[in-house]
Amino acid sequence: MTARILLLVTSPRLPAGLLTAATWDAVRAYPVYAAAESEQTDALRSAGVPVTVIEPDPERVLDPIRSGAAEAVVWLSGPAGDQTFARQLGLRLAREPELAELELIHGSWDPPGARLLDAVAVMDRLVSPGGDPWKRVQNHRTLAPYLLEESYEAYDAIESDDLEALREELGDVLLQIVLHARLAEELPDGAWNIDDVAGGLVEKMVRRNPHVFAGADVTDLEEITANWERIKKAEKSRDSVLDGVALSQPALALAAKILQRAERAGLRVPLPAGTDLGATLLRQVAEAHAEGADAEAALRRAALQFADEVRAAEQENIGPAE
Repeated sequence: MTARILLLVTSPRLPAGLLTAATWDAVRAYPVYAAAESEQTDALRSAGVPVTVIEPDPERVLDPIRSGAAEAVVWLSGPAGDQTFARQLGLRLAREPELAELELIHGSWDPPGARLLDAVAVMDRLVSPGGDPWKRVQNHRTLAPYLLEESYEAYDAIESDDLEALREELGDVLLQIVLHARLAEELPDGAWNIDDVAGGLVEKMVRRNPHVFAGADVTDLEEITANWERIKKAEKSRDSVLDGVALSQPALALAAKILQRAERAGLRVPLPAGTDLGATLLRQVAEAHAEGADAEAALRRAALQFADEVRAAEQENIGPAE
């Protein structure tokens, strides 16, 4: 039987000792080595598996195989994967392939969303004593403009069909969310954290999508939307159809949302008939809404087109350097 060196890699984001059954069989059957003490070495030892900490030297790892003491050896990689040592070991076996085969085994994998744990851990360090002084003095109100700005930048990336920029901008939005949640932990009363934010979101998604999680029968998107609105209304116990409308959103979008809410509720409220600019704009938003158009998006497109024309005019007016 060909001797083997098993490079064992595990996810640093999962609890130590949470390993596959095949991995437990391997570490119980063969000598286990590691370059440093870690939570994984502690977990293995607590389960009765001896772990020897040695310098990451290919010759030392090969000793039990050359002496005939073991037909395989397990190398417990550190959190970063011990890639330099793995390359050294691979080059060593390339010179004498008859010594052993090199095999990579995954003791555990990062689940989807695992890097979110890293984001939470990094933010905790930044906001904790000894971290970033700027972040430590912020509060929800001082951060509010940044949350709005980052959301607009993500919107711009969507409008530009720039998926790479969108990935980055969504990361900036996520930074704001994680920072707000971390600062909330410091509040003297009613403190909450990122788990409370995520937990509330999960419960809301499950509750508002019974056609997915509770086996509710639906026939089309209209029925799904109606269910969503019905469940949302029952959750909020609101006094007005306008409760929950974000009043700080841009004025055209705010007008469109108010018109939409009134229409859904079956309320027929006369539009203002005055000639002032506000009343005129509201009537134009109502006309756009009736035609299925987005007044906010239309004005944005027109403004951006005008901005392009301004830049073009600037270029035309730039004369030769004197």
